[in-house]
Amino acid sequence: MDTTILKRANELAPKLVEIRRSIHRYPELGFTERRTASLVADILSSLGLTVETGIGKTGVVGHMGTGGPILALRADMDALPIQEQNQTEYASQTPDVMHACGHDVHTACLLGAAMLLKDSDIKGRVRFLFQPSEEGMDEEGKSGAMRMVAEGAIDGVQAIFGLHVDSKFEAGTIACSPGYILAALDNFKIKLFGRAAHAAQAHLGADTILLAAQVINSLHTIVSRRIPPLENAVLSIGMIEGGVKENVLAEEVTLRGTIRTFDPEMRARLIQEMHAACSLVRALGGDYQLTLQEGYLALKNDPVLATFSRQVACELVGAQAVKDSVVEMGSEDFSFFTQRAVGCYLILGVGAPGQPVRPMHHPAFDVDESALPLGAALLAQLAIRYFERKPLDLP
Repeated sequence: MDTTILKRANELAPKLVEIRRSIHRYPELGFTERRTASLVADILSSLGLTVETGIGKTGVVGHMGTGGPILALRADMDALPIQEQNQTEYASQTPDVMHACGHDVHTACLLGAAMLLKDSDIKGRVRFLFQPSEEGMDEEGKSGAMRMVAEGAIDGVQAIFGLHVDSKFEAGTIACSPGYILAALDNFKIKLFGRAAHAAQAHLGADTILLAAQVINSLHTIVSRRIPPLENAVLSIGMIEGGVKENVLAEEVTLRGTIRTFDPEMRARLIQEMHAACSLVRALGGDYQLTLQEGYLALKNDPVLATFSRQVACELVGAQAVKDSVVEMGSEDFSFFTQRAVGCYLILGVGAPGQPVRPMHHPAFDVDESALPLGAALLAQLAIRYFERKPLDLP
């Protein structure tokens, strides 16, 4: 184990906690992260980095080093539209907005990595990507990563690393595995059309509420009965809208939901089965329209970088504290960066030992802040070791 950089990171702990709490107190939704971006830019500038702002609307890019390959390190900055329940002194001061997914931690850790690397003899260039709006897309269907990629933030980069907190793992642990770790995301809207009539004379119409009930049941049997049991797929309906009055048969009903897959062929199969499930309304006097909004790509860790990342993690915390990532059906737009450069996405444990797990996207989500120095040290050490080994065997 080589814990030199971790010792240096622990010396930064009070500063990292201060940064994290400042961001947590004043959370900002996707593409509105102006205060957070300003704080990030100020700190990077104070470290002597070349700084670009307004990348991908509200993103920040910092540049360190000269010559050699370019390595990118990424953090997301946006919060969620959730009212915080915690009563801590650093609780959100913005109504109905909170950092319920740990992006405040990600940002603080990446700033900490910049502080550590500033005084390290790196053999290449590091590009620090502080990304807006991972949690959602704008009116044009673009997320923060998609916007930053389009504006050249990843151009020339050979490899990229990112991390995400997870309270299922205790603070002091790191998780990483090769292969798929997060699913592709597509949202859908299904409009069902029937024929209005008085509810007392239902035989004269085509009750779209009833049609919707049949379609919902059919959709929810796709994964259990039409998809091979060893394949990974999810279909969930999150919204249903329809009807104008209690004694009028609805003429139109809209269903909205999401599908999650890993394999493109499975995605195509799932969409085909959705059409089959919806088409039953035609036999009952109705019709349908299915619209898909393509979302995030499946996230797959490069196997060579994943093995390398685990080795670096073992240097910091020992092999006993390095775990396998849990493959999940959630999604992450980090996957758009890994379409342009090989990448690896690591998990930073933030669960408090002996305490119940506080799930992400929950109004009581919080982290064990002792994980902050480790997150900063991990990102910095990945960069240092990458440049040391790049000429030998790393992509």
